[in-house]
Amino acid sequence: MKAYLDIETCADGEVTIVGIYREDRGLVQLVGGEITDLRVWEALEGVETLCTFNGERFDLPILEQQLRLDLRARFRSLDLLHECRSRGIKGGLKRLEERFGIGRTTRGVSGFDAMHLWHRYEREGDREALRLLLDYNREDVINLVQLERTVVGVGLELEAAVQEPIPGLLPQSPIPATQSSPPPSEGAA
Repeated sequence: MKAYLDIETCADGEVTIVGIYREDRGLVQLVGGEITDLRVWEALEGVETLCTFNGERFDLPILEQQLRLDLRARFRSLDLLHECRSRGIKGGLKRLEERFGIGRTTRGVSGFDAMHLWHRYEREGDREALRLLLDYNREDVINLVQLERTVVGVGLELEAAVQEPIPGLLPQSPIPATQSSPPPSEGAA
């Protein structure tokens, strides 16, 4: 069983969102105080491989540092950044999505913007900022599935421009159907 994982962080490096997609369970997004070692272990129960983009150098070490989760010791890691580089394919996740025709409704939002969206949510109680940040993380996670199919193949014949629906996710929904509820913001009015 494989899980696709991506995290978001705020400006001080604290993990703000953990997104995990599994074909058998769909997408789970842990937000703020919901992010605990137990919740992450539960979301990864039965998984053998973690698929990330630059997770070996970013996501997994940060989760290990902040939650004491040594995911690299427990799971096989499939880092799509390394897979791309080994095939001579260069670029960050957003550039590769564009190159391979992988759609994104949050096009133009960057990791830097993601930090500001979290700040707006935390400091001002801006629920729209949180919604956009969750959309951004959802697309980061779900697009790993398409990128893996395109770059690695995974036994599938898929042309780069073809977008197949992914089981467990409603393509029209701006917010994932299996998302955890955001915690109330202390600064919210």
